[in-house]
Amino acid sequence: MDRNSIIGLSLIAVLLVLYFYFFSPTPEPAQLQPEPERALQAPSKPDAVARQEVDSASIKAYGQLSGFLTGDEKTTRIENADLAIDFSSKGIPATIELKGFKTYSQQPLLLVAPANNTFQLKASIEGKEVDLYKLNYTSASSKRGDTTVLEFTAKTDGGGIVRHTYGIPPAGYQMRYQLEVNGIPLDGELMTFEWRDNTPLVEKDVTDSRVRTTINYFTQGGNFDGISESSIDAETINIAEPVKWVAIRQKFFISSIIASKSFKGGEIATSVNVNDSLHVKDAKVKMFIPVADVRSGEVRFTYYFGPNDLDILGDVAPSFSRNLYLGWPPVIWVNRYLIIPIFSFLETFLGNYGLVIFFLVLIIRLLLTPLSYKSYLGMAKMKLLKPELDLIKEKNGDNMTQAQQDQMKLYQQAGVNPFSGCIPLLLQLPILLSMFYFFPVSIDLRQEHFLWAEDLSTYDSILDLPFTIPFYGNHVSLFVLLMTISTLVSTWQNNQISTVQGPMKSVSYMMPVIFMFVLNNFSAGLSYYYFVSNLLTFAQQAIIRRFVDESKIMAVMDDHKKKMAAGGGTGKKSKFMAKLEEAMKASEEARKKSGKK
Repeated sequence: MDRNSIIGLSLIAVLLVLYFYFFSPTPEPAQLQPEPERALQAPSKPDAVARQEVDSASIKAYGQLSGFLTGDEKTTRIENADLAIDFSSKGIPATIELKGFKTYSQQPLLLVAPANNTFQLKASIEGKEVDLYKLNYTSASSKRGDTTVLEFTAKTDGGGIVRHTYGIPPAGYQMRYQLEVNGIPLDGELMTFEWRDNTPLVEKDVTDSRVRTTINYFTQGGNFDGISESSIDAETINIAEPVKWVAIRQKFFISSIIASKSFKGGEIATSVNVNDSLHVKDAKVKMFIPVADVRSGEVRFTYYFGPNDLDILGDVAPSFSRNLYLGWPPVIWVNRYLIIPIFSFLETFLGNYGLVIFFLVLIIRLLLTPLSYKSYLGMAKMKLLKPELDLIKEKNGDNMTQAQQDQMKLYQQAGVNPFSGCIPLLLQLPILLSMFYFFPVSIDLRQEHFLWAEDLSTYDSILDLPFTIPFYGNHVSLFVLLMTISTLVSTWQNNQISTVQGPMKSVSYMMPVIFMFVLNNFSAGLSYYYFVSNLLTFAQQAIIRRFVDESKIMAVMDDHKKKMAAGGGTGKKSKFMAKLEEAMKASEEARKKSGKK
């Protein structure tokens, strides 16, 4: 591709961006998705909500606690800078709202709501199973320093006490919880804490939300594990070892309970109703609490209801930051120690995330310039050797082994490493893949508008199709189209200096088309990154081309050939080339022994 072609392509891209920026219609407000109504509204003071009916069997089962089964359920609202919590007189959080976030339809974002969440705390008392979260407690609030303390207490006539104590700090997404049971005859060795979260949809795409929602846990022995997030089949995991924390992780948010000591094992499960477009997954958590810890007053927990943000997660609990999945090594290292620090640095100066991504690409391309230069130089050398390589193929015909040996000899004589163009590209691969993991889970991009994209954390749709194309979807993402076109042009440009021939050359044009299908439902920030990266690559290669003189390269290779000839055709081989030559000789010997010609 000559300079005029590059300039023309860049102008077309700039014109497209300017057109959609100045002339595209303003995105219409998202259609409000029906959300489950809050069964418990947030009153300014405790208010009657529902009166519980009690049958004779319940009275018998709860014994001395049965008097607390009746009465009106009330709510008490506690707020800090980040959370608004309605506590039920049952001793549980009834609703938890994240004040700094909204759903995709711009409704209050509730991580806990009566329509979607249930809590149970089961204990055995005198041989009967009871749920301590069915009792109606007396509430009392106080201040301990800057922390708001809310207590729910049930005192029996016989002196028995059940108390739930919550500590809410002035800011943050954590709150402390303590359970006390005194003077109540608990049976058995374990109590059971059960939490069901039929997770509602709070993002744009239910499919994407489902494959990024799961339950993770961390054991006392340091084992981090969880249910496969991509599965939509019903899955259950039984945990036989002590558990430090368990987290219901959505795409951008986490609901978790962390034990001060440890749960004594438990069970987690997820399932999906594919016909329910208003809910993502049905998550169920069952954890076992040692009764001995309850008797000794050592049952303390911390709840976390907040964003899946790396800057926050590290201070919550050991290995809690692993809830933000950033890929496997070395991709995760690239994300944590290169991409995220650069991204965080840029967003402190730039308020527009489209610009943040642009400068992120620019910095990454500058860092990769030495590798890009070596890759281009290696491909240029191979291009200059192509006429001689073609003669070797023609000379040896079907004798592929001899042809390969002659090619290796030519490479050695010319001082060329045949893989010099590929190795720099492979070294860049972890950075390329790191973006594939970083952008879809970056909460900073959530609901950030740029050009025609109303939300950089999800796909940008310029056209909704009346039908669904398999593996593609029912919409057209413009950033993905721009990325695909620019990648095809880049592929054509590279093929002009590549020695690859035959089917492999055609395959290189198929890959961008395949990625068009794969990325159509991915984050617009990701496809925008790849598109800008392609544009900057064109400019980078145009600059590199000015510093690569093919006549000088050819002169250097000819000089190397002369020196090799003067030295009897011997020269120092790299370890890789020596091993490759040995492998080819071994292959030839094996062919001769087998009688093949």
